[in-house]
Amino acid sequence: MDQTVSNPLLVPFDNPLLICFSHLRWDFVFQRPQHLMTRAAADYAVVFFEEPLFEPVQMPILRRKAVAPGLEVVTPILPQCHSGIEVDRAIAILLENLVAGIEHDQLLTWYYTPMALKFTDALQEDVCVYDCMDELSAFKNAPPELERLEEQLFGKADVVFTGGMSLYESKRRRHPSVHAFPSSIDTAHFHQARRPQADPADQQSIAHPRVGFFGVIDERFDIDLMARTAAAMPTVQFVTIGPVVKIDPATLPAGSNIHWLGAKRYAELPGYMAGWDVGWMPFALNDATRYISPTKTPEFLASGLPVVSTAIVDVVETYGRRGLVDIADAGSMPAALDAALRKGCETAKVDAFLSGMSWDTTWSTMHDLLKPAKVLRHQEFRSLVDHV
Repeated sequence: MDQTVSNPLLVPFDNPLLICFSHLRWDFVFQRPQHLMTRAAADYAVVFFEEPLFEPVQMPILRRKAVAPGLEVVTPILPQCHSGIEVDRAIAILLENLVAGIEHDQLLTWYYTPMALKFTDALQEDVCVYDCMDELSAFKNAPPELERLEEQLFGKADVVFTGGMSLYESKRRRHPSVHAFPSSIDTAHFHQARRPQADPADQQSIAHPRVGFFGVIDERFDIDLMARTAAAMPTVQFVTIGPVVKIDPATLPAGSNIHWLGAKRYAELPGYMAGWDVGWMPFALNDATRYISPTKTPEFLASGLPVVSTAIVDVVETYGRRGLVDIADAGSMPAALDAALRKGCETAKVDAFLSGMSWDTTWSTMHDLLKPAKVLRHQEFRSLVDHV
């Protein structure tokens, strides 16, 4: 008799539940977790489990919000007096009760942060995924136990995904099933920027030519490069969109041609980008950027903008060597931006490259790797490795 027939992993599931543990809040910036979990909701009931907030409540509670069909954002709300191990214990109880209250016949856990292992010990998942989108240990203010917990997560996960090729090369020897899924693109969304349209109100008074950046402004953003480049190009306007985190806003450069427009919704981005002449990515070259694969690279290209970037490894290897993005350092940045302003975007070449990319395809390929028979083979392989 074939013993695998009775294994529950080989039985189709009618009511699977996916719980995603993220260090990024759902409403912060719409990026990889949001793209993938929105699509996962077609195949699973998805719970996007955020890090806790501390408020003047008497007892720990869960704040729950439906954000899309089949997708719910859940945030633990803890008393302000809670700290240390109390926090982990309170979240574990809330999580256990949440899972018990959702009818399901399969549980898949999806980790963006190894820190979530501090409160997930009691979960009995059928499949565990580690989607390693960044080298979090290299980021500013990274928790000291992050690397130790990541090692535990490699031991727990059935499959590991990475957010780029540099991360893949860094992680592939640490687990038997590691797969690279670099940043992808919602092409139709960013193609909207190619259409002539009225500027948003807070951009209307800014003269042309405009060089634009959107994204999180943190230790990865080279504010010195921004200041030097803007000073060297006084007739060019530098427009920056995004939240400022982990750095003092007072340290951001100021000038008549520097414009900080703050955070915008994902839906608003094409409207701003339609009024730009060049997209640029002035990333610092440091530990925090060594393994990044910026989602904004294909998004800039899909919008029809020429793009100039500092020498981020994944950008150089994927886009620079194909002539899709111009690479410049601090000394050559003004000349590179000036050339991009004159050259424009080679849309035919860009579109041919982007035609093979989409978040729909990324999710479909990931989901295929999570199908029961494949996961079972990975679990059996790990069992053999553990017994050698």
